[in-house]
Amino acid sequence: MRRVLAALGLAFLVLVVSALGIAFVGMRQYEAPGPLTEQRTVVIPHGGTEQVLLTLQQAGVLDPGMLTRNVFETATALTRVDGAFHAAELVFPAHASIQQALFVLRHGRPVVHRLTVPEGLSAIQIANLLEHAPYMDGSFPFPAEGSVMPLTYDYEWGMPRAQMLARMQHAMDHALDQAWEGRDVDPTIMNRHDLLVLASMIERETGNPAERPMVARVFLNRLHQGMKLQSDPTVVYGLNQGAGPLGHALTHADLAQPTAYNTYVITGLPPGPICSPGLAALQAAAHPAPGEQLYFVANGHGGHDFAATLGDHNRNVSAYRAGRHLQAAPPGKGGGGLLRSVTGAAGSGC
Repeated sequence: MRRVLAALGLAFLVLVVSALGIAFVGMRQYEAPGPLTEQRTVVIPHGGTEQVLLTLQQAGVLDPGMLTRNVFETATALTRVDGAFHAAELVFPAHASIQQALFVLRHGRPVVHRLTVPEGLSAIQIANLLEHAPYMDGSFPFPAEGSVMPLTYDYEWGMPRAQMLARMQHAMDHALDQAWEGRDVDPTIMNRHDLLVLASMIERETGNPAERPMVARVFLNRLHQGMKLQSDPTVVYGLNQGAGPLGHALTHADLAQPTAYNTYVITGLPPGPICSPGLAALQAAAHPAPGEQLYFVANGHGGHDFAATLGDHNRNVSAYRAGRHLQAAPPGKGGGGLLRSVTGAAGSGC
């Protein structure tokens, strides 16, 4: 009987020692530095513990092998009270241990990406930007022209593109509502749509913030008098629907094209916006500068000269041409394309 008890005691001791040994080895593996030589960003997919472990091993965050697997799975089970793993794009530090990897999986902050929509892009250009935004997912409906607010947007891996588009459009709705509600009332701007159209033209005409309210005043004064707006960016939009620069200076034939957006041909505002205007352009449309200006032309110094009479405008055009050695101003935003030629009419044909 004593021999049996001695054998049982010895077996129990062996088991205890073995368990302690295994626990010691496991704890060392749990806390030991991992193989990463520098921090690494890893996309953790949806799935169970095995899938997450495989992802970390393939990314080089954790060592391969059964010991790592056993320690990882055991530690995950024992620390389950700390929370579930997050399916996200996470950053793991250099030499991350299993203990540190589990903390990142449960409490790490996802990587934030940014998508910048510059002022003045067309719907075609914004759709292309959104389509090629990295780490987003899924398709999206083609946006209406002028419906997206130019801003920088934060997002995380897996963000649905349709959801991002809805967010950008909500931002424009909010900005447009605020501009409309606080506007200086003008009888020619009858609704939010008109304000958006005017702002889009202002956006494409000048990149100089100080000039935007003055450009707004020119357009409004011309609307009051029933004059054609004669804005080059509307001609370009009518020709290519916002696909980008034409690749050549506007010609006589371009200015005579009877498109719905050609403000050398139509009277009043075009039927829709020609780009997505930024907040400054929206505010300029809502709060134009005072004055009687009816014309403006590029001055060759990154800005424009404004005039209330055709005679003054013609002198500004002559001064600009002399300064540019008779070279025509380039069309498009910042190029001073509006009302750029000397004519005897109220506007400025080419």
